[in-house]
Amino acid sequence: MEFLNGIWTYLAPFLFVLTVLVFVHEMGHYLVARWCGVAVQTFSIGFGREICHWRDSRGTRWRIGWLPLGGYVTFLGDSDAASVRNARESEPSAERGGRYLEDEPLRVRTAVVSAGPIANFLLAVVLLAGLFAVVGQPFTPPVIHEVISDTAAAEAGFRAGDRVVEIDGRDIERFEEMQQLVLASPGRPLVVLVARDGRRLKLNVTPGVRTLTDRFGNAHEVGFLGVQRSGVDFIRHDPLSAVWYAARQTYTFTVMTLRYVGQMIVGSRPPDDLRGPIGIVQMSGQAAQIGVASVVQFMAVLSISLGLINLFPIPVLDGGHLLFYALEALRGKPLGARAREYGFRVGLALVVALMMVATWNDLVQLEVFEYMAGFFS
Repeated sequence: MEFLNGIWTYLAPFLFVLTVLVFVHEMGHYLVARWCGVAVQTFSIGFGREICHWRDSRGTRWRIGWLPLGGYVTFLGDSDAASVRNARESEPSAERGGRYLEDEPLRVRTAVVSAGPIANFLLAVVLLAGLFAVVGQPFTPPVIHEVISDTAAAEAGFRAGDRVVEIDGRDIERFEEMQQLVLASPGRPLVVLVARDGRRLKLNVTPGVRTLTDRFGNAHEVGFLGVQRSGVDFIRHDPLSAVWYAARQTYTFTVMTLRYVGQMIVGSRPPDDLRGPIGIVQMSGQAAQIGVASVVQFMAVLSISLGLINLFPIPVLDGGHLLFYALEALRGKPLGARAREYGFRVGLALVVALMMVATWNDLVQLEVFEYMAGFFS
């Protein structure tokens, strides 16, 4: 229960990280809406009663809510999460500075809704690029220095000196890229292309499964290949190269996350690693204790996760809006108000259920139930 005793040490970094990510996400919606001529009614950081607010010259109400666990942008005339026009709202006037989102062409609505998640991906690239340019990027050539006996690598025929070229069709330039893919694939067959003595060979390998405990005592089930590398170097890149490698890192993490979600959906991996708000609070504090570079890296990873989650085709999320727009494109007309209403109810139920599972995992990880049981034993 050490986490509960030092909650402010963890809570302050969490609020900082979350506020930045939410602000960037909502600013993406806001800027594209303004660019397309859509009137933005409210830009809010936080929920609930206002702490403060101000109104700009275009009529947008900027507000800060007392519950800093998210944010939102509403457009002129919105009456619900589906951006359905409020029947009592009059036609937009010049002083309101824009048009209804609902009246815009499908491409404009798609651009406005997509802008939030895209802004999160761009933020991750910017953060990682800055980190790679200032601190440096961990880099080790994907050359195997040693193969551990009685491991998956030894059984598959890996040898010292092999250079890994591809894994499942993905080019590998750094040992760290290979390591990330293996860690995310416990018990899943991989096809690895290696260069050996001027030839290229395909090796089929199924990484073993290991449970690792990080420096904070958190246990994780990961893949284990059984190869070792030489020492790790930190290479500082020029700005353009830093952006390129940051984009690659963002893409790699996105693919790994989607693969993990797919494994959960098909039941080949338990959802034990899902983390909710409590877990994110804990990880934010842990990153802050390590240093600024760790906080920046954590923000980048969390920004990617936020952008990706919002693209899931679940009503209530941005991806739910995009799903409705896709159906509208196929049907040639929008879905009815009742269909959208039921869709958002189902989506809200799914999001709540997911949050309950994630929060349960947080409480188990923090041993809250064992702590409470101690009062009755």
